Amino acid sequence: MHVENAVLPKGEQLQALLGLGGDRPIVMVNLLKFRDKAQYDEPGEPEMTGREAYDRYGRVMAPLVLAKGGKLRFSSKVDALVIGEVGELWDAVAIMEYPSRAAFVEIATSPEVLAIGRHRKAGLAGQLLIQCSEAGM
Repeated sequence: MHVENAVLPKGEQLQALLGLGGDRPIVMVNLLKFRDKAQYDEPGEPEMTGREAYDRYGRVMAPLVLAKGGKLRFSSKVDALVIGEVGELWDAVAIMEYPSRAAFVEIATSPEVLAIGRHRKAGLAGQLLIQCSEAGM
């Protein structure tokens, strides 16, 4: 599986997202692949799994999203692939709702998220973040 791990979306990806317009709610489908062992860039962090490092990120990120009107719709480990083929399954999936694309970009580029992004980067071997809109929106 080829995945480009990124702590934050690229600037052009955020601009393209904002260019879609609209102030209606959006959902983000997160497909997550964890490292076996967390890989921090800076020394001094205790040894832990990638999942444990990502959980450190999630414990701070969730209240930030909720404070801006977002919510967690669904979160689960991935059990099995039913249709199609991939070299390796994702470890977890989460679906988050945001009040708008602008709200998502505001959260994703906030100083608070930048400060905790090191845990996300240390824990993830890869991630896909897919923006969706509900039917009729």
